[in-house]
Amino acid sequence: MTQHDTPVLRVAGRPVGRYVTRPELPDRLAPRPYLHPVTTLAGTAVTELSPADHAHHLGVGVAVPDVEGHNFWGGRTFVRDHGPTELDNHGSQRHTAFQLRDPDGFVAELRWVAAGAELLRERRTVAATELTDTAWALDFTFSLTNVTSGPLSIGSPATNGRPGAAYGGFFWRARKEESAPDVFTADREGEAEVHGTRADWLALAGWGSRRSWGSPRSSEAESGGGWTLVFAGATEDTRRDPWFVRAAEYPGVGSSLAHTERLPVPPGETLVRRVVTVVADGRLERGEAAALVRKAVGR
Repeated sequence: MTQHDTPVLRVAGRPVGRYVTRPELPDRLAPRPYLHPVTTLAGTAVTELSPADHAHHLGVGVAVPDVEGHNFWGGRTFVRDHGPTELDNHGSQRHTAFQLRDPDGFVAELRWVAAGAELLRERRTVAATELTDTAWALDFTFSLTNVTSGPLSIGSPATNGRPGAAYGGFFWRARKEESAPDVFTADREGEAEVHGTRADWLALAGWGSRRSWGSPRSSEAESGGGWTLVFAGATEDTRRDPWFVRAAEYPGVGSSLAHTERLPVPPGETLVRRVVTVVADGRLERGEAAALVRKAVGR
């Protein structure tokens, strides 16, 4: 892998995220570009790569468990009336080119391929912006265009019969620590109260661990400060997507493209989602989180 394959995002000259375009991964993990490690400005790591509990969780990116029956999430596929099942149905997201590349962001083109055919074409726009001396924002937009001659639809384990498992879309796998992170929105608190709800923003606050940029795995982490991630839907469609949240089993947050029913993507049409994530040192209170979201998103 060359340096060209792993551009580093910087904020105020400091590295805060590495983007891996062509990871060497087995098909079962649904190979795809991802951001990892992502850190706070003070250097606290806030992503996880292929952890033991879910080897197919790859930092920050886009993952969908069911695109017309093809698994772009990785791992087992939930089959109605059978449960999680090992299937040879994994797709891959293939980076093709950067349309723009700067120290603080990039625009990339990707092809979503399964069973030898291209199903979707993606344009991914990622930008890093300084908010304060202790917080920055990751602005992540993806657009998926159906490039086939027929209709496609996006599903999830929930739409296939597993209640509460409507994952699929933007997904951030955070670091698993000794204690589960706190989860809250403007008016709710706790994983059970927040999971599956629609909210302008959602915060995940952990205790912190640090590692150097040369350490690829969490086993090499050292003690560090607390952190808070505040996720905000930045478009009307994104705000309509419920949040998928895990804290006790593992720390992860994502949007739910297919919450209660499959999401159709007719031929030639494009769906767009944008999530802006505040990455802050320290454990923020509600008012602090809301203020940083307003600054990051402009509302």
